[in-house]
Amino acid sequence: MRIKFWGARGSIPSPGPNTVKYGGNTLCLELRLLDQDRLIIIDAGSGIRELGDSLSRSNNVRDHLSTEIFLTHTHLDHILGLPFFAPIHNPATRLKIYGPVTCEEDPLEDVIGGQLSYRYFPVRQHELGASIEYIDLKEGSYDLGQGVSLITKYLNHPLLALGYRIEYDDKAICTAYDTEPFYNVFCSDPSDPSYDEFLASEGDQAARNENRRMEAFFKDADLLIHDGQYTQAEYDSGKRGWGHSPMEGVIATAGRANVKRLAICHHDPIRTDSQLDELSQLFCKEGIDGDEAIFFAREGQEVEI
Repeated sequence: MRIKFWGARGSIPSPGPNTVKYGGNTLCLELRLLDQDRLIIIDAGSGIRELGDSLSRSNNVRDHLSTEIFLTHTHLDHILGLPFFAPIHNPATRLKIYGPVTCEEDPLEDVIGGQLSYRYFPVRQHELGASIEYIDLKEGSYDLGQGVSLITKYLNHPLLALGYRIEYDDKAICTAYDTEPFYNVFCSDPSDPSYDEFLASEGDQAARNENRRMEAFFKDADLLIHDGQYTQAEYDSGKRGWGHSPMEGVIATAGRANVKRLAICHHDPIRTDSQLDELSQLFCKEGIDGDEAIFFAREGQEVEI
């Protein structure tokens, strides 16, 4: 399997002279199953526009494209590129778009179609050239055919989001963004008037259980692509509950789960190349075989496992 990052930024596209190295496009991953020539796309942030342009330059794809797009969730930075994905306007294109069912249980087609209205975009959903099938996902296991299996895991984010574990040919790639560590949502300060000992204990146990389940989801993955938008100090300064992870905790979790390679992504939009370079000196490391064992994902980067 080979992954290419067409976007690694989080929250909002941030192009400019200070984000050239790591890129300013929001998340979009291209996954290739090389022996099948099969294409799987994960997320449709602004990076999917350049992926679509690249695909459209291929004669084979221009005449016919059949692919799958897996959306981790439907926050704008993960779907805003979809209307600008050139193949979606081509009648020769066949798309399956997968994504999580929201808490309101709105059909995925309606959620995606919300931005494809004259209020936001000049082309409406029913005017798109491509043939599109929308498939709702929940937490569970799925057979994608041709020896490819998918395991999904609910993440900790203000909107329902899914982590994906794609297994093929004895290799596993996991994604976990947008997410943060599970924590006790009940008051844990005995001096607080709202403190309830039973709820505090139950909340602590529930958080521990969910964090253990996340580690099991990552277990022995060949590549884990994980949200690391903040440092621990930034996270502790009032960003808990925003749905994004501190990179120090991500690295510790990946180590406990025996992950072989860790790609930290969803870079904060205000984080410059020089700042990411400084952080890489602190947190990134080289593996035994010379590959990057822990690295900050860069737009245009390719990783083969």
